Amino acid sequence: MDIDGHPRGADTAREAVPPDRAVPDVTVIVAVYNTMPYLTDCLRSVLEQTIGVDRLELVAVDDGSTDGGGAELDRWAERYPGTMKVLHQANSGGPAGPSNRALELATGRYVYFLGADDTLGAEAMERLVATADELDADIVLGRLVGTGGRVVNQAVYEPGNRDDIDLVNSALPWALSNTKLFRRSLIEEHGIRYPEDLRSGSDQPFTIRAVVAARRIAVRSDYEFYFAARRADSSNITYRTSLSGFARDTAIIMDAAADVITDPVARAKVLHRHFTWELGKLLGKRFLTVDREEQRRVQEGVRKLAETYLTDEIRAGLDVQRRVPLSIAQFGTLDDLIAVARHQAQHGFSPLTFSDDRYYIGYPGFRAGFPDEWFDATSQLRRTAHQDGPARVHWGRASDGRKALVVTWRSLLTDLEPTGPAAVQIALGRRQAEFTARSDGRDGSVITAVLPLDVLVDGTVVKRARRLRLSGSGEDENYSYAVIAADVSAAQRRVHRRGAGLYLISAALDESGRIGVVAVPLTPRRVVGRVLRKLGMRRP
Repeated sequence: MDIDGHPRGADTAREAVPPDRAVPDVTVIVAVYNTMPYLTDCLRSVLEQTIGVDRLELVAVDDGSTDGGGAELDRWAERYPGTMKVLHQANSGGPAGPSNRALELATGRYVYFLGADDTLGAEAMERLVATADELDADIVLGRLVGTGGRVVNQAVYEPGNRDDIDLVNSALPWALSNTKLFRRSLIEEHGIRYPEDLRSGSDQPFTIRAVVAARRIAVRSDYEFYFAARRADSSNITYRTSLSGFARDTAIIMDAAADVITDPVARAKVLHRHFTWELGKLLGKRFLTVDREEQRRVQEGVRKLAETYLTDEIRAGLDVQRRVPLSIAQFGTLDDLIAVARHQAQHGFSPLTFSDDRYYIGYPGFRAGFPDEWFDATSQLRRTAHQDGPARVHWGRASDGRKALVVTWRSLLTDLEPTGPAAVQIALGRRQAEFTARSDGRDGSVITAVLPLDVLVDGTVVKRARRLRLSGSGEDENYSYAVIAADVSAAQRRVHRRGAGLYLISAALDESGRIGVVAVPLTPRRVVGRVLRKLGMRRP
């Protein structure tokens, strides 16, 4: 029974809304099933938003919780009678049904969906609503971060705030959860609802339909709006669904995406995401832990989707650790697929072979009979293996004795030469580094890049750090990768004379660990200031 005497499981709504209450700016929707004690922090994060409860509505649907979550909702509703609505219903098996019921009760100009085990940043709703109003945006993404070991893809946020993104010009295909601000009139005008036959991933068809219909989509990455939790017991529904259940749900999601998205480039990007993430992860370590019959069901589900949607273009664009298992699932036997999963779990990319300027993953024993291009890891290895561990950055000398910045790191690549058809360059902006690449005796190379201080300053002022990059070209591709370090304390504040001028040079790291160099002229005023600081005095 709930606190009003209604039996748990019955469809009962609890609300007390003053008749003269203005239309709220935003309705936050929370579907609840057995999320205690996380639910308490979730509700608190909503009802303590800086936007204020007079501009906020909270609609929570208890989907038959058995852990006291329904009573917790009622307690909060008593405290916020003009803001919070609670609906109790029998368990529906997933969040789609409760989310649809909540949409029927929502009255806000915008709606926002929040997981019952997640929390919001205090200013989240105020910032998102302000952005939507300012830009007349139908959807606004606010930066999500993971907690408790939860991984949230950050690609859509990395370019910073953007006022108009879509499925082609951004990483939006990798951000298809419903944790966004939606204009409610958009949702209602297009009749967008959650497919209730999906146990997992039901937010994706909802979000895809909204994205396709939206006039403008904005993203804000300058604030942590949403904290997505992985529970200590890993009992989120995502972690409780069987592998074959995931395959079934992914088929529904991919069919919906292919049906709704008419732009071929956008459709390919979304399907690429599904093959990489939803399907690719089904064939990893967890695949090895289930029984053979479940493995067979998973392979059959993946095979059907690959036959329908895995074009040669999408296949070629997949990372090799996804491309190989998906291709084997489509064309190989179950034993082949198990062997691939076991090899990747134990050996990763090893062993590698190098032939005709290309790197291939060996997969001993079963690569024969399948196309070589499935196993081509060249682009990916150059991206991820050009640097095996952080670089050492320090002051040193060039081969001619000039003072220089020296950067040394280990690479798993062995084809790094400064001359020839596949020549590699290492440069800081336009400033070319001298470099050598010698064998380390362990199937890799030790790269040493040297940038003389004369080259670093070359008579110009560099107030903003330029990044050190390794660039080159292969048979059919160009590539350019930043060089990463963890510590540049051995390359700080070196004064260098060039002609009549003095320059202060320092190595610097950005938030991703990319190496850069800043060079600024030392004017008399700056020199006096440095001396006084060392003496503990202030400039008069």
